[in-house]
Amino acid sequence: MMKIGYSLGPLLSMEDVLRCASLADEQNNVDSVWVPESWGRESFSTLGAVAQATKRVRLGTSIVSIFSRTPATIAMGAATLDMISGNRTVIGLGTSTEAIVENWHGAEFEKPASRMKEYVECIRLMTSGEKVSYSGEFFKINNFKMLNAPPRKHVPIFLAAVNRRMLALAAEKADGVILYMRPLEELEKTVPELKARAAADNFEVALSLICAVSDKEPEKARARAAKTLAFYVAVGKYYSRFLAENGYSDEVSRISAEYQESGGDAAAKQVSPEMLEALTVCGTKQDCRKALLRFSDSGVTLPILQFNPVERAESSFRELLSTF
Repeated sequence: MMKIGYSLGPLLSMEDVLRCASLADEQNNVDSVWVPESWGRESFSTLGAVAQATKRVRLGTSIVSIFSRTPATIAMGAATLDMISGNRTVIGLGTSTEAIVENWHGAEFEKPASRMKEYVECIRLMTSGEKVSYSGEFFKINNFKMLNAPPRKHVPIFLAAVNRRMLALAAEKADGVILYMRPLEELEKTVPELKARAAADNFEVALSLICAVSDKEPEKARARAAKTLAFYVAVGKYYSRFLAENGYSDEVSRISAEYQESGGDAAAKQVSPEMLEALTVCGTKQDCRKALLRFSDSGVTLPILQFNPVERAESSFRELLSTF
């Protein structure tokens, strides 16, 4: 049975997040529930609430920025979530973007991959429960030790990666990688390379996929998926550059221009059918099952379906769960 994760994001109310997480927890093939963080809800406090609404699924941050918190804050957040969830935490880390880091967090966006390496090393030491001293380029830590002993000494860490350097770092230092907005044909090359280089046993390749399903209104589901895809292309500098370099330069140009001129609905119409098929899971239930199998066949071990409701959140999520 294929294991699946679900990402419950800002298109949902807090009540919807808790209800959908509870429904997912009842399904045997659901491995995990993930809560994204950008400029809306904070991941760890949201997952603390989700922990009380669930009993079984792993709880992942997808992702928290290494420029918005210190390693000690992340380590304490992960240990606390483990305490209240029964050791179900997965730490998903990313570098975010220059615009968000500098304009919204007031930090300098410099050497993200080097910073990430030190960040992961610090968290590993801190969650061991031992006294930590560390001297790096970015972090100087003297005699840090958690007041409350962490429930387990090794909390899984996944790194969000787009470029080659971050992919290599994930394989070297992390328990898994979180990929996003990667065309199917590119995944078929990248995933085997990642697995071959991975240092961790049972290294996980997670792929977050924009997903919208409706048997009754499949075109509406495709339009919903296209709108989310267009948004990330238009505002995500790294994603748009990556897609432009991997066969979708025309679409990226049109989507970005249309988004600036007329907004998300207009930009969504510039997403070609080929691009939608290569990057998302959408349409009828049968369409979505076939799409997920294609991504799974690339070697992805944990597809994370980014839930985009087509109708009311709960009924739409029930349809999504029943699809798989």
